[in-house]
Amino acid sequence: MTETLLSELTTLGVGGPAGSYVRADDEESIIDAVREADASGKPLLVLGGGSNLVIADRGFDGTVVHVASRGFDVLSEDNGRVRLWAAAGEPWDDLVRSSLDQGLSGLETLSGIPGITGATPVQNVGAYGTEISQHFGAAHVYDRRTGTRCRFTGDDLAFAYRTSMLKREIHDGSPRYVVLAVEFVLERAQNSQPIRYAELARRLGVEVGDRAPAPTVRETVLELRAGKGMVLDPADRDTFSTGSFFTNPIIPADTQLPVPDDAPRYPVLDPAGRVDESKTKLSAAWLIQHAGFDKGFGLEGESARIAGGRASLSTKHTLAISNRGAATAEDVLAIARAVRDGVAETFGVRLEAEPVIVGAEI
Repeated sequence: MTETLLSELTTLGVGGPAGSYVRADDEESIIDAVREADASGKPLLVLGGGSNLVIADRGFDGTVVHVASRGFDVLSEDNGRVRLWAAAGEPWDDLVRSSLDQGLSGLETLSGIPGITGATPVQNVGAYGTEISQHFGAAHVYDRRTGTRCRFTGDDLAFAYRTSMLKREIHDGSPRYVVLAVEFVLERAQNSQPIRYAELARRLGVEVGDRAPAPTVRETVLELRAGKGMVLDPADRDTFSTGSFFTNPIIPADTQLPVPDDAPRYPVLDPAGRVDESKTKLSAAWLIQHAGFDKGFGLEGESARIAGGRASLSTKHTLAISNRGAATAEDVLAIARAVRDGVAETFGVRLEAEPVIVGAEI
């Protein structure tokens, strides 16, 4: 039997072999593979686009179920509000592009994010002022504990910054629920949703809170992400990463820290998109840079900055850790530890990893 290397199934490009590997192309295949793994007592790893994973160099000694289901469809439309269904394995950016092609507004600022649709509510994926929770309709899942299918609404999932109940509930060492499909609630409109992110508003030439043509917003977001090495490009080693490695820290608004008053701070939104005045969000990228870690920082000198080297911070954005061509998972995690500890020492803020780390620890 051919060995499946998990490094070939992740955007970071690290990770050893899978104990066993199953590609699941539809909902029944996903459920059957998960049930079989659970019945065998083997550890389970449900893999999608591999864009949010750091897998240990020794690999994963269990069953890897690769979710590869495809498809999307409009379920209903009422007074300009459209309910869009998508299979869990549908590539996320393909869905965003297709929704805009159909004249639907809501997902445009989430353009260019790698991975599959089923992962988006798990992580409450967000970018440029939008989070999945704001346009979420329902998640269709398989419950490994009860062996049944369930349908969860936004209230069920208790969304928060980069997390949800789907991420927090664990069964036998891995997530209890396996996402099969997701519903989104979008608007039939040519213009975007109100622009909430100042950098994006400036690039578009509008005020924060204004709208712009949704396709233009998508194009602008893709340009911004590409400039930060956050759009996958086989010719650009900076994009061989998990995207942002650390989440932006959220702290009580009245917390006193040695962080200058002019350091970036952002509003914290609740699942309905309302500002939570009791909290504030710091910029992890700013903290990293001002703790002394510049773009391209590596632990092996200048060779970390070029193709064929090992791991470094991206040369375009301090939030990403890139595989320069020959990195191991341990190389990546060594960079993460150095950055995390340096920020904690300088500012008293402990950065939390955004990707799921399998078989290793920071």
